[in-house]
Amino acid sequence: MYYIGIDLGGTNIACGLVDVSGKLILKKSCKTGAQRSAEEIMADMAALVESVIRESHTEKDKIAFCGIASPGIANSETGVIEYSCNLPSFLNFNIVEDLKKRTGISRIGLENDANCAAKGEAEAGAAKGCRSSVFITLGTGVGGGVILDGKIFHGFNFAGAELGHTVIEKDGLPCSCGRRGCWEVYSSATALCRMTREEMKASPDSRMWELCRGDDANVDGRTAFDAMRLGDEAAQRVLDRFTSYLGCGITDMVNIFQPEIISVGGGISAEGETLLAPVREILEKEQYSRVCKLKTQLKKAELGNDAGIIGAALLWR
Repeated sequence: MYYIGIDLGGTNIACGLVDVSGKLILKKSCKTGAQRSAEEIMADMAALVESVIRESHTEKDKIAFCGIASPGIANSETGVIEYSCNLPSFLNFNIVEDLKKRTGISRIGLENDANCAAKGEAEAGAAKGCRSSVFITLGTGVGGGVILDGKIFHGFNFAGAELGHTVIEKDGLPCSCGRRGCWEVYSSATALCRMTREEMKASPDSRMWELCRGDDANVDGRTAFDAMRLGDEAAQRVLDRFTSYLGCGITDMVNIFQPEIISVGGGISAEGETLLAPVREILEKEQYSRVCKLKTQLKKAELGNDAGIIGAALLWR
């Protein structure tokens, strides 16, 4: 038997065929066109599903389950996307019933996209074999998902585990959620770019200017890391500041959940131990469980952009 995972994003829809071990066999994608109607987007989603089945030479009756990963508040009991700021036409939209009618697949499930990524890492990635894990992704914001006793933590209203919106700087910088000082304002890729630009303005001789060809509009998540490797002290200050905030938030996650594994994904995670080693030092010193024999491991996530697809496909487990 095979399983289909769909990652519905504000920019792209990705669809993949997954086997029982969690291996992604074939993947296809298309642009979402998020401002379009739900009808138009669903037509493209169904076409992707049919294309994946056809191109993988899989008979439809061999598809045991199809899972959908969606941003926003995704009610896994009703199959309804209750709200997603990035998909305005999907307000209180029953995506499960719609896709069943379009594809003829009888078993379809829905879950929040970050939760699906956490599920993917738990089933086939960095946290495979663990009963409890936390997945954190560093992108435009700080997203995440929590697996407790082998199950996704939703909260009673399916809006749980908004990890990036825990406050780590009281009365700090404003966040898009309406609060101030949220973790994602200080530990996202967006935050790293902001800190890089701030330090560049304060350090006109920094090698970061050279890497950006004299224009701080060219700053990205690699700029400070690349300059640090060239021995640039200003870049090191950026990274010291960034990892201190990241370490603060990760320590909070350990103290709240005490998971076996915390895995970190997103583009910045490509830096591996260059990013995680200083965070691990903070964690070792500051976690409440620092004297315990059993302690949370901090690891780089393994599935990359495919985590959501794989997790969605394996929601049946």
